[in-house]
Amino acid sequence: MAKNNSKQLVAAPKQVLIVDDEPDMLAMLRLVIEKKCDCKVLTAPSGVLALEIIEERQPDVLVSDIKMPDLDGLELLKRARSLDPTLSIVIMTGYGTIDIAVQALKDGAYDFLQKPFDQDHIIRVVKNGLERTNLLRTNIQLQQRLNNLSLPEGFIGQSPALKAALELLNRVADTDATVLIRGESGTGKELAARALHALSGRHHKKMVTVNCPALPENVLESELFGYSKGAFTGALKDKKGLFLEAEGSTILLDEIADIPVSVQTKLLRVLQEKEIQPLGQNKTIKVNVRVVASTNQDLEAKIEAGEFREDLFYRLNVVTVVMPSLEEMREDIPLLVHHFLSQFTQQYGREGLSIPTEVLQRLYQKRWQGNVRELRNSIKRLVLLAVGGNIEISDLSTLLPETAEAAASKDPWDIREYYHPPYNEAKAALISTFSSGYISNILTSHGGNVTNAAAACGLERQALQRLMRRYQIVSTDFKPKHP
Repeated sequence: MAKNNSKQLVAAPKQVLIVDDEPDMLAMLRLVIEKKCDCKVLTAPSGVLALEIIEERQPDVLVSDIKMPDLDGLELLKRARSLDPTLSIVIMTGYGTIDIAVQALKDGAYDFLQKPFDQDHIIRVVKNGLERTNLLRTNIQLQQRLNNLSLPEGFIGQSPALKAALELLNRVADTDATVLIRGESGTGKELAARALHALSGRHHKKMVTVNCPALPENVLESELFGYSKGAFTGALKDKKGLFLEAEGSTILLDEIADIPVSVQTKLLRVLQEKEIQPLGQNKTIKVNVRVVASTNQDLEAKIEAGEFREDLFYRLNVVTVVMPSLEEMREDIPLLVHHFLSQFTQQYGREGLSIPTEVLQRLYQKRWQGNVRELRNSIKRLVLLAVGGNIEISDLSTLLPETAEAAASKDPWDIREYYHPPYNEAKAALISTFSSGYISNILTSHGGNVTNAAAACGLERQALQRLMRRYQIVSTDFKPKHP
């Protein structure tokens, strides 16, 4: 058999650091833990030396005595946790009391052992500590990867709702799973489908998009599956359907809820058997196509009304990605406004045009029924038609009259929508809505300057920053953008 010279990635061995000023105890624990825990054991005769090892080697578990001459175990516990909060720390002592145990646990110890202890017990505690540290560090790494994910082309925003949808797109992109993209009109469903294709192994081939409502029933079937010469009057030559054009690529069935039931039956065969049957042919043709569908309609209601096949729905609904409405990602509005403003001022030669904070605030408060598409078109209209170097409030009332009407008609103190969920859930949602809106408003008023915003709302700068982190609000989103 040929020798395999390829390099394999081997996980770094787990490390346990034992700290005790008694050499016999160090030797005994090292022997037991190395034998039973499948890890490398480091030892230190003092707390000071232990801190140096923690900084250099980043062990997974620290097992430390309490009574030591230079640095006691409780102080070592505090300093070690400040160096590495993921480190699982086990405190042991022959002079233990309940008070010491409680204090150690309050200070962040993972567990507490009193000498003399059972060897099986300490082995179990160390193994659990190794597992805990591994989970904590893995979670941090995954979170960092998620935070560092670059947004697919065309997406602007940092809201949790948008990040969740894009993270799901990333997870299923490089698979052949059928994906159903749902969401209100204007939420970027086609953009999501293009991102899904671009991130997949099929990206080297062009994605085929079918606008289902735009094609009559008799035309849609022939366009999707093709036909043979003579299949019907006017079929003068063979035609390759869109599924064959998408061979090896992705086909997007846009607004699939509008496909007639007769075509739904044939589409079901494609999803089940991976084959099509062109009109006028008796034989079927195998296809290698990934199907992505989108809709802004209630498919479940259409199933109840007999307008959509339930079995087709389940075939399409392998993975569902719901694109958030602009209401669900309201904190992204200032960033989107500046992005579109920059885009259209450059496109139409109006680079000097700016948007004052009071106008940005009014745009933030508006209810965008058409979501990002409506916001984009509104900014485009403002750039094209605004007079002077600034977009003024008067421009909003003239060019976007619905903005003024909505602002005038809405009662800002009407919180009745929060009366229906359970109390704790409703209270949390109301506080979240208020806090996000308040912080976004104060940052808008001060152009993203956190220090000035904190002073204006009577908070310490650090307190405002903590709230911003909690509600995923970034100050740079509120700073004026210059072309």
